[in-house]
Amino acid sequence: MQAYCMKCRAKKEIKNPRSIVMKNKRPATQGVCSTCGTKVFKIGK
Repeated sequence: MQAYCMKCRAKKEIKNPRSIVMKNKRPATQGVCSTCGTKVFKIGK
């Protein structure tokens, strides 16, 4: 799965992805950028 990394300014592969549920009950995926190690976040399954 890919997410937009704010530091790299490009879509990167998510390292250690985990599914979470936001406060408004929507699903999301959270992980770490495979290149720079910054936290990345993607809304949706």
